Amino acid sequence: MAQKPSIPKGTRDFSPVEVVKRNYIFDTIKGSFQRYGFQPIETPSFEKLDTLMGKYGDEGDRLIFKILNSGDKVKKADLAALKDGNLAKFSNSLSEKALKYDLTVPFARYVVQHQNEINFPFKRYQIQPVWRADRPQHGRFQEFYQCDADVVGSESLWQEVELVQLYDEVFSNLKLEGVTIKMNNRKILSGIAEVIGASDKLIDFTVALDKLDKIGEDGVKDEMLQKGISAEAIEKVQPLFNFTGTNTEKLAQLTKLLKSSEVGTKGVEELSFIFENIETLGLRSATLDIDVTLARGLNYYTGAIFEVAAPEGVKMGSIGGGGRYDDLTSVFGLKDVSGVGISFGLDRIYLVLEELELFPETITNTLDILFINFGEAEALQSMKFIASLRAAGKNAELYPDAAKMKKQMTYANNRNVPFVVIIGPEELTASNFVLKNMQSGEQTTYAFDDMLKVLGKSTTL
Repeated sequence: MAQKPSIPKGTRDFSPVEVVKRNYIFDTIKGSFQRYGFQPIETPSFEKLDTLMGKYGDEGDRLIFKILNSGDKVKKADLAALKDGNLAKFSNSLSEKALKYDLTVPFARYVVQHQNEINFPFKRYQIQPVWRADRPQHGRFQEFYQCDADVVGSESLWQEVELVQLYDEVFSNLKLEGVTIKMNNRKILSGIAEVIGASDKLIDFTVALDKLDKIGEDGVKDEMLQKGISAEAIEKVQPLFNFTGTNTEKLAQLTKLLKSSEVGTKGVEELSFIFENIETLGLRSATLDIDVTLARGLNYYTGAIFEVAAPEGVKMGSIGGGGRYDDLTSVFGLKDVSGVGISFGLDRIYLVLEELELFPETITNTLDILFINFGEAEALQSMKFIASLRAAGKNAELYPDAAKMKKQMTYANNRNVPFVVIIGPEELTASNFVLKNMQSGEQTTYAFDDMLKVLGKSTTL
């Protein structure tokens, strides 16, 4: 017996119903992107390895899917590194390309490569899959979609304000109320590291701090100690683990804590600008909250940091995130181009909407009208009407076989078809058709001449 086929862990097949629901989310996000003036681009599924490596920190680099060289390029493998046990170096020598880890670094590469064709400030959106060699678990996959919106070429904090509004609009349109948009600023984290005497350990400090919700306070402290951050410095950062109060109170505490740090004070000022203006403009359903432990673990953030939490009671990691990156394009040779962007986690948003039963009930009704097949003559007449209905914008089809009525009706029910058209021998002779409302069971007879008029109105539930 042949072995049953399977797919790699961390990947999924999607049924027609699932694809329709995913497209509902895609269309909602895309609509908001376009209303806010963002333009679409796409980049390749894989990039040169050196484009991606070194942009995400050590942990991110380990999760990049590398593509094995083929042909004569395999001869470039560093066998000496393998013999010495340097597996990372050996692995890199086997590969020159890799699947993209996110959409931001490839976007930075795109901006540099096409800088003479771009009108700055450049607002782009991108909806494509990315790949990470992470351990698969609920809400975490090795292949998943990101939906990004970024602005490059402007240092204005009004961009951050608008991105908060964009998050709020999308989740409001998805009827997903109660989400929390958490914010911090990388300058604040740098300032904290400075005042506790750990500036030289900034990356280790932020990577550990970002794991607070995963490994807890003790786990974060242990990791900081292991990375060489002194117990005295960790003691100074203790207030961050219990940082409470209103956003205004948190900003006041940060102002006091970071008064001796120029960079930290700048971060507080930037955060204050965003919060004050959002408070004036208002949000439809989301809540904006300062989270000083938020770091997101990516080295390229230099200013604002975003992360979106699902409504309380839903067990799910972040469903969105992003931030400002002033230096990312400089690694590709283009300096002084500031950027800021956010991302929506499509796959996690899907799971949240499913759990909360927020998908519209009629979303899976992809077929408006099914014509029952009674034989060649009846099918031919049905196909004529189907062509006219499709031209009028209706989704219509003929059941392909002249099967028993029960089988065809079962198919209609399984497809959630709202209306069925019956043109049997008697109807064909009389030049009329029977329209059955599958929801109410009501059947009504109409003349052929009324087909477009009746179905054009009746298929709107």
